[in-house]
Amino acid sequence: MAACLRDMEIILRYVTYATFAGDASVLEDRCLNGLRETYLALGVPGASVAEGVNKMKAAALGIVGDRNGITPGDCSALMSEIGGYFDRAASAVS
Repeated sequence: MAACLRDMEIILRYVTYATFAGDASVLEDRCLNGLRETYLALGVPGASVAEGVNKMKAAALGIVGDRNGITPGDCSALMSEIGGYFDRAASAVS
């Protein structure tokens, strides 16, 4: 369980990097490449990991979309970009 939690933290970190860079290659190359194979070899159910990634996605989009105390603006492009990175991560492990 500790290793899975560590991996969730790593996925979140690389989604953040990809968001700041505006490029998924850092996420793909340094985080997701080979992750599914590792989970398969260890017998970790990928669907469970993908569900964890989807929960992080929901939390992140909730934060980005929260307009309380924020200057009004359209964050839909940012939310779409962030959601796409989480979707890539969920697909990579399931």
